[in-house]
Amino acid sequence: MLHCETEKEEMMMEAVRQRSKTYDLVYVSIFVVLITVCSWISIPLTVPVTLQTFGVFTAVGLLGGKRGTLAVLVYILMGAIGIPVFSGFTGGIGILAGTTGGYIAGFLFSALIMWGMEKLFGRSTLVLAGSMVLGLIVCYAVGTLWFMTVYAASSGAVGILTVLGWCVFPFIIPDIAKIALALILTKRLSGVIKR
Repeated sequence: MLHCETEKEEMMMEAVRQRSKTYDLVYVSIFVVLITVCSWISIPLTVPVTLQTFGVFTAVGLLGGKRGTLAVLVYILMGAIGIPVFSGFTGGIGILAGTTGGYIAGFLFSALIMWGMEKLFGRSTLVLAGSMVLGLIVCYAVGTLWFMTVYAASSGAVGILTVLGWCVFPFIIPDIAKIALALILTKRLSGVIKR
């Protein structure tokens, strides 16, 4: 009798694990699509702005560090193999190897920082906001260093302030607005996503 109950419990636990894996797969897939769609949306300002960072911050904010980081990684890998998931409906290793590829790689570092801060400090709104800001700074740093390296190899040396003027300063205010929107959505929708 005890053996039968143990088998039933094991079968129920296995069913729960399988359902959890299915949820993970579905959520990660949905957020890969969200990041992709956000990368295709371009706001035509003096320097066009996409919503990629919003997609990244929302994915990690709602899914948590592990699943959110996985969604960002899958997004980058899909683009690397040529699926047109990057801004302007582009894809391929050439985009990642180009001047702006470091900012795309920086999304993964942003997600990892958010995940690390979640592990260390929890998921309060203050921690989430701080992790998004820190993740954005790291994304800017990785992308700017990569831009300078690739640009110098193809066109000659360029100063840090020039690159910041091209690639960072015009995006700071829009990115802060995207962080604010991602925080609002994360807090409003966090009860909907199964953790």
